[in-house]
Amino acid sequence: MAWGPRHTPRIGSLMEEKSSPRKRSIRKTVLIVDDNAVIRKTIAAAFLSDGFESCVEAENGREGINVARQTKPDIIILDLSMPVMNGLQAAPELRRLLPATPIILFSLYADAVSKTLACEAGVTQILQKAAPVTTLLETAHNLVGH
Repeated sequence: MAWGPRHTPRIGSLMEEKSSPRKRSIRKTVLIVDDNAVIRKTIAAAFLSDGFESCVEAENGREGINVARQTKPDIIILDLSMPVMNGLQAAPELRRLLPATPIILFSLYADAVSKTLACEAGVTQILQKAAPVTTLLETAHNLVGH
């Protein structure tokens, strides 16, 4: 499947599946870095409905670094393939900026990413975009300790 601003991708069950019925209330901010606005909005809605206090967004790695610098998010959801600066290019800079903040590389190409390379770049976890939204939410909650 081609990815780009004109395509509305289906992320696993992300478009159909709601978050876990047990809504948690935590005072955490998530940064979503993805070049596809539909994906960003869908993920943001899932996090907000699952108890995160706020979501901030960026459409590429460079913008993500700038937003992270301003907002100091508690967790970062980072796409791999983006214009300007991709996820593996942005991850080391995000890691230097926020050394304790978990970074989830959430990509259609997750299976093709070297876990060693991703770990060296500062990525905490790699998830397939085909995974259900509940998997992303559970992973995020586990990484932030809730």
